[in-house]
Order: sequence, then C-alpha cells, then structure tokens
Amino acid sequence: MKYYKTIFHISAPEGLFQDAIDITSALAGEAGFESFEDCEEGLCGYVQQPLFDRSMLEQLLSDFPLPSCNVTFSVEEAEYRDWNEQWEEEGFEPIVVSSTMPDGSNKALVIHDGRHLPSDNSQLSVLNSQFSIEIDAKMAFGTGTHETTRMIVGELLNMDLSGKHVLDCGTGTGILSIVALKLGAAHATGYDIDEWSADNARHNAVINRVDERFTSLLGDATLLDTLTTPDGSPSGFDLVLANINRNILLADMPRFRQQMRPGATLILSGFYTSDVPLLTEKAQSLGLKVIKQNTDDNWTCLVIGEQ
Repeated sequence: MKYYKTIFHISAPEGLFQDAIDITSALAGEAGFESFEDCEEGLCGYVQQPLFDRSMLEQLLSDFPLPSCNVTFSVEEAEYRDWNEQWEEEGFEPIVVSSTMPDGSNKALVIHDGRHLPSDNSQLSVLNSQFSIEIDAKMAFGTGTHETTRMIVGELLNMDLSGKHVLDCGTGTGILSIVALKLGAAHATGYDIDEWSADNARHNAVINRVDERFTSLLGDATLLDTLTTPDGSPSGFDLVLANINRNILLADMPRFRQQMRPGATLILSGFYTSDVPLLTEKAQSLGLKVIKQNTDDNWTCLVIGEQ
C-alpha cells in the first residue's frame, strides 16, 4: 500500500510545543493517520493514500484547542520502496506476549523473524512459551511490535479457540490469523485492501504450516457481503478480529456484525482511548456491548459480544 508523508509545521510557545505535537498526532489519527515520527518541523505523519482526507484534516486543525499555536501541513508521497527495504533489512527482535490463566498458570508465545530467533534460555524456556511464530519481516505493522497487535494476541491467548472459524479484517502480515490457528482455530479467513499484504499473509501462513487452514483474500469490507465460511455457512464466524483505524472500524462494523454467528466475539483495536465512546455507541446500535477494555500507551483494544 502506498502512503503519503505529511509534514506538520508546528508553531508554538516553547512550553506548549510538546503539547501541540501530541494534540496534532491525536487529531491526525482521527483523519486516518497510522504512524508518526519527530522531524525538524515538528511532526511527520503517514497515511494510506486511499484513506487520506485533506478537507477533514484541515477542518480538524482549524479548530486547534491551543489558540497560541498554529499548525499547517504539506503532503508528499512517501518513499514506499525504501520504507519496506529498511524494515526488511533490520527486522525485529523476538517479542514475547504472555497471559495469566484463571488457574494462575502462564501462557505465552514468541513472535520472531527469520533473522532474530528466540533464545531457548530466555523467551521460550523462562516463560514456558508453548508457541513460536515466525513472521517474514517486510513491514513493521503486523509483527507484534505495535501495542494494538500485542493486545489482541494477549486476548487470543485467553480464549478457547478449538474448532472456531475466524475472520481477520485487514489481515496485514496475517499474524492474528496465524496465532488463532496455532491456538486451535479450525480455519481463518483474512482480507486486506493491499495486494502485497494479502500475498504476504499467505506466505507467512506457509512458513508457520497453517496454510491449509487459512484463506487470504484481496479486497475491502464489501467482500463480507457475500463471504461464507469454508463449510459454506453464511454469517458463520465465531470470532471477528479487526486492527484498523477508527474511521474504517466505524464504517465497517455493520458488516462485521453480519458475519458474526450467535454468541460470536468481536475484537477491535487500532485506535486511541479517546475513540472508545464512538466505537461503543456504534457497537450498541448493532446489538453489541463492550465486555472488556485494555489500554497500552493510549492505544485501546475492545472485546465485544452480544447484548
């Protein structure tokens, strides 16, 4: 997926500069921006090109809550090739995700790439990890390095997924589907609007030897209008996962709901804590309720079920 790099030019009194950066990133997040980094002008943000809404961003910044601060922005196409190549060369260190079971025991898994294998004396042995998952490191999001991915993986560790059918919306590298399958799910279906992601998810499923139980599709949520489970059952998913930005979640949640079997669970992440009221209200309008909420560094994960 191609991205725009947006440079936010921030003018603020010295004591308010960091506050202005934090507010700018929060407002841009509402407009679909996925990641940020500090730059000389103040802040650089990245947004998928099809999701960029200039008028919405302009409107949000025009109502900036600090009157003494001024924020303008310029947009350029991100260097898509260099972005991927840099991440592919560097990879990531093994990531441990663990959860404490009701009986007090620990359940954990290790996520790693092909260059950084987990150490038998640390990640695998000390935490008694039952699972080791390898992700071909060609993009940063979807490896477990991000708070939202780790929170969803932590929830999956707490669930009994034996025999379940899983729908993975915006599958990325396929990591959430692969974790679910390793934990006993019968089948996982993932889709992504990015052709590279759909192919990479299939590739990672092969690496982890779960490809026979994984289906990767290219497209957006309109696929859900006619999607059936491998057994041919409409509205047949026991678990729906979506780690996407807030605006897409709000738009696509009705379709997620249509794909949920009676008693199914919906797990959402990819948004800030400040977005929770909007998502909760949308869920309630669809006959759903929030069962559990987790937060990590202002990112939030919601576990949702039927009312």
